[in-house]
Parts: sequence; C-alpha cells; structure tokens
Amino acid sequence: MNWLYLGLAIICEVIATSALKASVGFTKLLPTVILAIGYSAAFYFLSLTLRSIPVGVAYAVWSGVGVVLISVVAWLLYGQELDLPAMIGMGLIVAGVIVLNLFSKTVSH
Repeated sequence: MNWLYLGLAIICEVIATSALKASVGFTKLLPTVILAIGYSAAFYFLSLTLRSIPVGVAYAVWSGVGVVLISVVAWLLYGQELDLPAMIGMGLIVAGVIVLNLFSKTVSH
C-alpha cells in the first residue's frame, strides 16, 4: 500500500508542477488552485509513504520518476524539446531507481 501512496504522491506532484507553468507566476486562478491542491496532496501521500519506506529511498524514487514524468508532460503539453542527452539522462535516472529498488538493502518491500 505504501508504494501506491508513493505513486499517488508522484502523480499529484506532476500535476501540480504542470499547473505551476500554466499559473504564469500565480496570476491565473485555476492553475494556481490546481497546483496548491496537487502539492498538498503530494506531500500528504508522501507522508503516508514514509510510514514504511525510508525517506531517502522514497525521495529518490519520487524525484527520479517525477523528473521523467514531468519532462514527458512538458514535451506533450508545452512542446519542450527532449534531445538525446536529455533522454539518456532520464534513462540513467530510471536505471538508478530500478537499481535502488532491486538491489538496495535499505528498501522495504
């Protein structure tokens, strides 16, 4: 269940970060409300995650997966270009999260 909470935290954070750009410096009401709710929900679900997943592991997964997802969202919604070095870098982040989860003794399963 804690990994589900972590997944929800990541999804909420990606939604909030996407709304952050759309808020245009907090000048657009709806995106600003979405980002406030999204970040609040993200931190709530992250706090539930930390009941059994070590904070370093949870944050590594959250930030790593979040970087990749927000980059994909930015590409789809905002036309952000993803060149080869960016894709290689994101691949390395994903590889790091996989190694952490499969081989680290600090991860609680």
